[in-house]
Amino acid sequence: MGCVHGSHILIVDDESGILRGLSDLFESEGFVVHAEQSIPGALRVADDFNLDIAILDIRLKHDESGTDLLAILKERDPELPVLMITGYGSVESAVEAMHAGAADYILKPVDNSHILEKVRKNIELVRLQQDNQYLHGELREKYCSSEIVSADPGMLGHLQIADRIKQSNAPVLICGESGTGKEIMARYIHFTSNRKDRPFICVNCAALSESLLLSELFGHEKGAFTGAFEKRLGKFELADTGTLFLDEIGDMSLEVQAKLLRVLEQSCFERLGGSRSVAVDIRIISATNKSVKQLVEEGELRSDLYYRINVVELDLPPLRERRCDIPLLADHFIRIYNRRYKRNIRGISSEVLRSWMSYSWPGNVRELQNVVNQGVLLSASDQIELFHVDVPGSEEPSLQRRPFDPRRDGSLQSYIRQITQEAEKIAIEKTLTACNFNQSKAAARLGMTRKTLAKKIQQLQIRKL
Repeated sequence: MGCVHGSHILIVDDESGILRGLSDLFESEGFVVHAEQSIPGALRVADDFNLDIAILDIRLKHDESGTDLLAILKERDPELPVLMITGYGSVESAVEAMHAGAADYILKPVDNSHILEKVRKNIELVRLQQDNQYLHGELREKYCSSEIVSADPGMLGHLQIADRIKQSNAPVLICGESGTGKEIMARYIHFTSNRKDRPFICVNCAALSESLLLSELFGHEKGAFTGAFEKRLGKFELADTGTLFLDEIGDMSLEVQAKLLRVLEQSCFERLGGSRSVAVDIRIISATNKSVKQLVEEGELRSDLYYRINVVELDLPPLRERRCDIPLLADHFIRIYNRRYKRNIRGISSEVLRSWMSYSWPGNVRELQNVVNQGVLLSASDQIELFHVDVPGSEEPSLQRRPFDPRRDGSLQSYIRQITQEAEKIAIEKTLTACNFNQSKAAARLGMTRKTLAKKIQQLQIRKL
C-alpha cells in the first residue's frame, strides 16, 4: 500500500534482537524507522519528528513502562496510533493500555505479516480520518435534518423513513435520477447515526473496470496480480465499523455482485490473492439512477442481491416534481457561495424565480447548484438577475463565454478583464432598461453611486436603445 512509503514509525523495545528485526522489516517496506530502547530516547524522537505510528513494548528495562510512554505520546498527539507489544502473560496489561488509548496490541513472538497489516491499516485509517475531517465537521452540519433543504411532502417522507432506520444496520437502496441528492441522503443517514464517528467510504461502481473495482473493494495481497507490488487494504476493510456507500450499483458486474452478496450474508471476505477471511462490521448503502426492477428483469442485477440491498428503499423525486423547493434550495446555495466567494448576494430577482420555476431542471439539484454558483460569482448587484446566469431553455439572453485562446486574447489577465467587462456591460444595460434608464434608480439597484454608474456608462459605451 503506497501510503506507507516515507511514513515515520517509532519502535521502542529494550530487546535489541526484536528492535533490530522490526527495524529491518519496516525499513524494507519503505518506512522511516526510529528505533529506541528507552523512554527518554523515544521522547527525543517525538520532539524532532512528525510520527505516523508508534510500536511500544509494554515492559522496558529500568522499571520503565511502555504504558507510561503511551500516555505521554497520546497527550502530545491524541491522533497518533500506538500499537503495544506484549507477551502472553501480559495480555491484561495490553488491554489496559488499549483503554488508555492504544490502537491495538500484538503478542510475542511477533509475526511479521500480522504486525505489517496492523500498522498499514492504522496509518490508512488515520489518514482517511484526516482527509475526511471536513466531512466530520462541516458536512455533518450540512447534512443534518435542518440542512436537507425541502418542504416537499414526498422528500420529507423519505427523510422520516431515514430517521427511523438510521440507527439500525439495515442495508438501504437509494434510487433517483442523477443530481437528486442520493449521496447527500446517504451521508445524512451515516452522519446522524451511531456510526457518525466511524469511516464513511464512497465507491463509484461505474467509474472502475471489473478488475479495478474488485481490488478497490476487497484489497489485494502482494503479488496477487501483475503490478501488485505490496498489500493493499480495500474499501470494505477501511469502512469497518462505518458505512460503505456504493454509488451506481447497477453498473457492477455480475461477478462483483456475487462477491458483494457473500459479504452481505457472511460479513467477511478474502483479499484478492489471499486465503484468510477478514471479518467486517459494515452498513451498506447503495444508490442507482436506473430502474432496479428493470435491471433485475434484464439480468443485469442479481435478484438475490437486490433483495439483500433493498431492505429499505428511498426513491428520491426529481426537482421538477418538487418545485416548491427551488427557492429554498436557491437561498441555501446562495449562503454557501456567499461564504466561499466572500460575496453578499441577498437573493434572486422575481424574473429569475419565474424562469427557474418553469424550467424542467434535467440535471436536478446539482444543476440548480451550478447555476446559483455561477450567479453568485458573476452578479454585479446584490441579487441574481437572469443575465447573470445560463439556464438552458431560458428565453432571456445570457453572456456567451468563449474559451480562453492566448493567440487571440493575449494574457489570461486581459482575457479575464474582457470577460468581466462584458458581463458588467450586460448587467448595467439590463438594469438601466428595467429602470427606464433612470440612472439614480439603476445605480441603487446595482449597489453603486450615480456618479460611478455614469462613469461606467461612458467607459463601456452604453447607449439607450
